[in-house]
Amino acid sequence: MLHTINKSPFENNAMETCIRFLQPGDPLLFIEDGVYAVQGGNRFSGLLENTMKNNPVYVLQPDLAARGISAVVEGVAQIDYDGFVELVEDHQVNSWL
Repeated sequence: MLHTINKSPFENNAMETCIRFLQPGDPLLFIEDGVYAVQGGNRFSGLLENTMKNNPVYVLQPDLAARGISAVVEGVAQIDYDGFVELVEDHQVNSWL
């Protein structure tokens, strides 16, 4: 199952709740304001690094660019809209609001 996060973890606990329910191998995708979670060196970096031991983590690159974020946690894969579509085609989606 593909899990999407579109809210900033600095304003909402959706990311932390989602991570508790991830099954090994489930991809996690950050979009919209959710991309603030993957900005390098923030307080969520360790949680993401731990999550990536069992789950692939993606971020939508156009949303990073729109927010001026250039440095992301190492190991987070940046994807474009085509990559987003591929993930959605390959997985059932659970959006965390």
